[in-house]
Amino acid sequence: MVRPCPSIPYYNVCRAMKRDLIFLFLVVLLLPSCRKQTGWVIENTLQMERPDEIIILTRNEVASKLAIPGDKVPVFYMGNKLLPSQVDDMDRDGKWDEVVILVDMAPSASQKMIISFVEPSQYPVFEKKTNLRLGILQSDSTYAEVDQYFAPSCRDSFRVIAQAESVNWENDKFGFRTYFDCRNVKDLFGKRKPVMVIDSLDQPGFPGYHELADWGMDVLHCGSSLGSGGLALLKNDSLYRLGSTDVFEYQKITEGAVRSVFELRYKGWQVDSLRLEAVERISVFPGKYWFQSEVSVKGLPAGAEIVTGIVTSKLTRQPFEFRESGFTCIGTHDVQSLNNDELGMAVLVPENETGKTGRTTDIDYFAKGFRTVKEKNFSQLISQTYYISQKAADNQPSKHWFAAVWGLENAQWKTEEGFRLYLKREMEKLANPLVIKGLSGN
Repeated sequence: MVRPCPSIPYYNVCRAMKRDLIFLFLVVLLLPSCRKQTGWVIENTLQMERPDEIIILTRNEVASKLAIPGDKVPVFYMGNKLLPSQVDDMDRDGKWDEVVILVDMAPSASQKMIISFVEPSQYPVFEKKTNLRLGILQSDSTYAEVDQYFAPSCRDSFRVIAQAESVNWENDKFGFRTYFDCRNVKDLFGKRKPVMVIDSLDQPGFPGYHELADWGMDVLHCGSSLGSGGLALLKNDSLYRLGSTDVFEYQKITEGAVRSVFELRYKGWQVDSLRLEAVERISVFPGKYWFQSEVSVKGLPAGAEIVTGIVTSKLTRQPFEFRESGFTCIGTHDVQSLNNDELGMAVLVPENETGKTGRTTDIDYFAKGFRTVKEKNFSQLISQTYYISQKAADNQPSKHWFAAVWGLENAQWKTEEGFRLYLKREMEKLANPLVIKGLSGN
């Protein structure tokens, strides 16, 4: 009879074998997880807190780090924290081509961002902090949201077909809009709390947006100005409003928790003896008191410059201008809201693209007979505007940022100094984006 070795009891051998099998099983089990612990190191090179910062990666950049398994979509972590994100099909070919991630970074911090993949049906639901809406009037007096639409012409008659008269966009800090007709003036919704409101505007049971409500209100008087970032062209010292075009089209690109993007497309823009085409792509992100605008003009005349500006109809103090971190800023701050409290507005343009800054006349052109929309006392001729022009190349996008703050929402916005401090910090952040280690060039 063969006996076990007396120095190695049989049950110890079994236990050792079991332990080794468990260890081997865990190694095999963890190997895929280890392979998935790949990603990028994110660095904040500034000595300041950076909440609500956006990282945008292309599909190819994601695939270069980790093969995309089938139809799965990426999710991202920092430590054990799942980061808010969204995948976007920007060219609408049925396949996502960009992913947008929202991160918070401490001063001078460096953190690893890990990528993993899930089935589309299992993609997390994140709090919605950006929103778009163009609602078109229906026969039952309700508004149906559309992703694409053409504005009516004002040449024969004027009629309002859009909810709140406008294409509307917002984040958790502010609301913005542009009139969806030949006026094409941008306007503002001040917010008292971080809620999404534009879907409810003009709907039954929702308070009128011209009166102060618990969420906020329409805070800006625009008249025949450029309002809050309306567009024009500067040619031979004359301003030509981007309005009353043959074609004015809205096209949603993407809408989600951490980014919303749309385009306003124009054809037949009369500038002197020329008829131009233009596209404005607007993007809005969480946590910012600004939206980003990229404007391209097809057929741009030599020497002409893109213009945007700020209404001055209620301004009693001098506007301001300064340069910081490679940007030019023009702005106003005054008791100039429709609630008779503090409102600050500003435009940021890259310094190397900055053209002319100036202030238009305050002449009431409508009263003098230059009447584009009688129902709104609106004239196509621009007045009561503090503006900045931007050098641009034909059919190439030029980027600027429009910011607005409301004193009722935050005590910091009650002073020009508080607003200017915010603008300087945002300019520094724009000039020093987060560094993504592991991408080409980093």
